Amino acid sequence: MTSPLAATAAATAAADIHYRVQALDVDAHLFSVQLHIARPAAGQTLSLPVWIPGSYLVREFSKNLQDLSAEQDGRPVALAQQGKNLWQADCAAGVPLVLSYQFCAYDSSVRTAWLDRRRGFFNGTSLCLRVHGQEDTPHTLQLLASDATASWQVATGLDAVDADARGWGLYRAAHYDELVDCPVEMGSFWRGDFVAAGVPHSFVVAGAAPSFDGARLVADARRICETVLAFWHGTGEQATPAPMQRYVFMLNVVDDGYGGLEHRNSTALICGRRDLPRVGERKAAEGYTTLLGLISHEYFHTWNVKRLRPAEFARYDYGQENYTELLWFFEGFTSYYDDLLLRRAGLIDNAQYLKLVTRTINQVLQTPGRRLQSVAQASYDAWVKYYRQDENTPNQTVSYYTKGCLVALALDLQLRREGRSTLDDVMRALWQRCQGGPMREADVLAVLQELGGRSFAPEITQWVHGTDDLPLAELLAAQGVQAKAEPAQTAQRLGLRVQESQGITVKTVLRGSLAERAGFMAGDEWLAIELPTGAEDAQPARWRITRLDDVALYAGTALEVVAWVARDRQILAFTLPWGSALLSEAAMVEKTDNGDAKAAISSAPQLPSPSNLALEITDEEAVGRWLGSRADSPQAPGTP
Repeated sequence: MTSPLAATAAATAAADIHYRVQALDVDAHLFSVQLHIARPAAGQTLSLPVWIPGSYLVREFSKNLQDLSAEQDGRPVALAQQGKNLWQADCAAGVPLVLSYQFCAYDSSVRTAWLDRRRGFFNGTSLCLRVHGQEDTPHTLQLLASDATASWQVATGLDAVDADARGWGLYRAAHYDELVDCPVEMGSFWRGDFVAAGVPHSFVVAGAAPSFDGARLVADARRICETVLAFWHGTGEQATPAPMQRYVFMLNVVDDGYGGLEHRNSTALICGRRDLPRVGERKAAEGYTTLLGLISHEYFHTWNVKRLRPAEFARYDYGQENYTELLWFFEGFTSYYDDLLLRRAGLIDNAQYLKLVTRTINQVLQTPGRRLQSVAQASYDAWVKYYRQDENTPNQTVSYYTKGCLVALALDLQLRREGRSTLDDVMRALWQRCQGGPMREADVLAVLQELGGRSFAPEITQWVHGTDDLPLAELLAAQGVQAKAEPAQTAQRLGLRVQESQGITVKTVLRGSLAERAGFMAGDEWLAIELPTGAEDAQPARWRITRLDDVALYAGTALEVVAWVARDRQILAFTLPWGSALLSEAAMVEKTDNGDAKAAISSAPQLPSPSNLALEITDEEAVGRWLGSRADSPQAPGTP
C-alpha cells in the first residue's frame, strides 16, 4: 500500500490533469480511476478513445467503463452523455473537478487492459478520459498499490517523478498523446536490463515457464536493438542520438498467442510459452525465431510509424477512424526489415532468411484479393477489411504487411541492381527529410528520385497503386537467388483454408480454386471422399477423412473423387477434379525446372497459385552483398 506521506508528496507534484489508478477488485477485473482536473472549463467535455494507434479498428473502449461520477468542491456534478464515448460535466470554470469511474479489464491482448490475481496491464486509451482543450498540457499518473497488488512490480515507459523501488508512485507525461502511448505492466514479472548503443533497455516477462532462458532472450534482444540503432543512427563517433532516452519491452507469455503493439519508447508483446528459449537448449524452437522477428518489428516501429509517420497521423483523432494509404510503407517496410535485421544481427543465416522471404511470397501468391485491391487501397480499408476478417477476406483484399514487405523487397533489389543506392539509404534519407515526423508518399518519390537518379513513379504506380504481381523472380536472380516451384500441400492444391480439430471444417474457399468450382463453401464439414471403382457392379470406395492430408492419401492418382460434406445438417456430395490439381502443379514445377521462374511468381490468371515457391541461392557473394554488413556466418543465438 502507498503510504500517506508518499501520497501527499505525489499530490504536490501532480499536474493539472492528474489520474489515480488502482486495482479495485482483481477477481472482478476492475480498476478504479480518479481524474483530477485542476482548472476545468465551464461545461468541461471529456471522452474516451474509440481506438488505439497502431491497431486500426474502432474498439469502443467505453463499453468497459462503468460507475462514472463527478464532483466539484465536494458537491456532485451532473454528467450529460453526448455520445457513445463523450460526456459533458455541468461544472463551473476554474474550480477543481474530480471524476471517478471503474474500468473492467478483461482483454488479455496488447490493445486494451487486463487485471486478475496474477498481473495487471493497461493502455491509457482504455483507462484515461481525455480532457478536451487541455490535451497539450502536462499530465501525471499515480499508480497506487492495493492489498492484492502490494507485492507486484510496475513497468512503463513513462518518466517517474516519485516512485518506490517496485515502481508504484507518480509518473509524468508531456501531454495526453504521450500518456496514452505508454502502457503499464504490473505483476510479479521477470526482468532483465541491458544497454544498447548507450540507451538503457528493460525486458519484463510475465507468465514464463520455469525453463525460460532469460539470459538468452536479453542477449538476443540486445543484438537486435544494437543493429536497429546502427541502421538508423550509425556507429562510433559519427553516430547520432537515438530518439528515446530508454526503452521497455513488456512480454506477456500465454499458452498460445502472438502479437505486438508499438509505442514511442516501449512495446507490448504476446507469445506462447513454447516459443521462449529454454535453459540448456542448444537449438531454440522455430517459434523463437518468430518471436525475435516480432521484437525486431516492434522496435523498428520506434522510428517507422511512431515518429516518421503518415501526415494523416500528425495529430491523432481518438474519436474516429484515421485513414491513410501509407500502411504499405509503415507496416510493410517494417515487415521487410524485421527479418532482414535479424540476419544482419547474426541471429539467422542466409538460408533461414530466404526461407522467411519465401513464406511471405507464398502468402501473397495464395491471396486472390491481390488482383482486386492495391496495397494502397488495402491500407485505407484496414479499418473495415484487414481488421474485420471473415471467410472472404483473402478473396477481396491483400495484406499491407505482406504485400508491402514485397514492395520494399522489390524496391531494394531494383535500387541495388541499378547500383546507385539501397533502400537502407532511402529510409535514412526520409528520416532526415521529414525530421522524424509526418511524411507523405510524395516524400518517398522525391527521395527515390534523388538517390536513385531517376523517377520511380512508374514502380510506385504499378506496385503500390496497381494489382499486377511484382517482378520478383527477375530481381532476385540479379542478387544470386533463383525462384523454383515445389509441390504444394493439399490445401493449396484445392484452394481451401481449413480448421482441423476432430474433423475438417472449411474456413475459406479461395476464389477461382478447384474447391470453389466443386461447390465447397465456408462452414462445410468435410466428412469423406468416394473413389470410383471402374467396374459397373463394384461398390465405390469411401474413406472417412479427419485431416486434409487424408485426401491425397486415399485419392492417390485418381482423376476424380466425390467429396461428402455436411452443411446445415444436410449431407451433400461434390465432384472434385482431383487430377486437375495434380496436373496443374506438375505443369508449374516443369516451368520452373525449365528456367521459367517468372511464370512461378506471376502465375496464370487462375488463382490461387497451384504450387509453392522456394528460393535457392546461386551466388553466395551477391546474396551477401544484398543482406548487408553482417554477411558472415551467424553467431549462436544468446552469445554476445
